[in-house]
Amino acid sequence: MKTIAVIPARMGSSRFPGKPIAQILGRSMIEHIYKRVAMSKSLDATYIATCDEEIRQVAESFGAPVIMTANTHERASDRVAEAVTHIPDAELIVMVQGDEPMTHPTMIDTAVAPFRNDPELGCVNLVRKIDHEADYHDFNTIKVVMNQQNNALYMSRRPIPSLAKTGFTDTAAYKQVCIIPFRRETLFQYTRLLPTPLEQLESIDMLRLLEHGLQVKMVPTEFNTQAVDTTADLLRVEKLMAADPLLARY
Repeated sequence: MKTIAVIPARMGSSRFPGKPIAQILGRSMIEHIYKRVAMSKSLDATYIATCDEEIRQVAESFGAPVIMTANTHERASDRVAEAVTHIPDAELIVMVQGDEPMTHPTMIDTAVAPFRNDPELGCVNLVRKIDHEADYHDFNTIKVVMNQQNNALYMSRRPIPSLAKTGFTDTAAYKQVCIIPFRRETLFQYTRLLPTPLEQLESIDMLRLLEHGLQVKMVPTEFNTQAVDTTADLLRVEKLMAADPLLARY
């Protein structure tokens, strides 16, 4: 399968406007993400999809191919689908959110591996156990609960599962990690599905698939990354990356 990565990015984030071009250790966040994703041996190509001229200019300055999209998309998955219409031979599309500068290349490899042995598999998300209770309560951390087959049951920005009968240290709480491969037909099926109430309430792309009865396979990753949703997250990530030379080496 021809496998590509698409990094959706826009300037108009409600929580952190302009964050894709915010600086981390002397590089824009989008440059860190692009260069780390492009290191994956599972990928044939990596693209940035954006509706903003500022991001296009920054991306092209460090050599990234850019696909311009409409400025009307509310969901990153819809932006990625539009970009993929320009790449007709791409069979497996890995969406890497434009706020994941701590992405390790092997996370891409882990996410796409299940597609090799399951022709029915349409969508995968990486998932990681939440180590800190503050992240469990953080609205910006997307929590996920799964069934016995590691398919997602629900995702929420609220703390799930409940701690009503146990403490945090005794509860298996997991977060979505936004490395999301789609088989091509599943990605375009996503765009044809009507947006759903819980998707809109939680502002979580994957709920559109779950509410329409489709499966999202959750695959664990050993890497504990930190997404950037706020300026406080940016400072936290910069400290973490400064302490790990591999995260800033290309």
